[in-house]
Amino acid sequence: MAKANETWTVLPHGPIETLESNLWRVEGSLGTMPIKRVMVVAARNSGDLIIYNPIALDDANMTALDKLGNGNVTDVIVPNGWHRLDAKVFASRYPKARVLAAKGALAKVREVVPSAIALEDWAGLSDSTITIDAVPGTRDFEAEMIVRSDSGHTSLVVADAIFNMPDQGGVKGFVLKRIMKSSGGPRVSRIARMLLIKDKPAFAAHLDTLATPALTRVIVGHHEIITHKPADTLRELAESLR
Repeated sequence: MAKANETWTVLPHGPIETLESNLWRVEGSLGTMPIKRVMVVAARNSGDLIIYNPIALDDANMTALDKLGNGNVTDVIVPNGWHRLDAKVFASRYPKARVLAAKGALAKVREVVPSAIALEDWAGLSDSTITIDAVPGTRDFEAEMIVRSDSGHTSLVVADAIFNMPDQGGVKGFVLKRIMKSSGGPRVSRIARMLLIKDKPAFAAHLDTLATPALTRVIVGHHEIITHKPADTLRELAESLR
């Protein structure tokens, strides 16, 4: 787990991608690590913004981010205790925003943002457009976000519970594919099975529940969006855990 940044540190990243009228995504690098990380921004009915898995962007993109919705960032979700890299600098940039984490990760998040609160303790966090909760089966260590859009589409956002990383070359690629079981398409990685998913039946049942006809995409914390038959993919992942 990388040490949290103390200052605004911009690593290479792509542009802000518009996925829906109330949903945006940014993919960035993790320095020398062969893993991409993903930030998601969602707008409530009110236009207030929720940032999930914050990533420090360059000036132009941060200016663009602040023009999304109504420009008011009310919540910064740190999805688990391993995704804290830019939590502190976002808390400083948006001092009026709540920094939230699932209660099982709260102690880790409070090491870098002492004022962070458990999302389970914040009434009114979810509304008719956005639902944020702990992922069942993770002992409340990871938070997920479900975003419903005017298009009728539903998007699931997770961090490490599901991976969708393409295979890569070299020694690092070999480690990711053969040892960590993280690459090669949608999967629950070996690391997730060992360290995150503590109750596999509960997590599998949750994936089955999420696999509805309205599900349009699954946005994961590392690399590519799952858009091809996402409901079927969740059912297949659930079966792989049984």
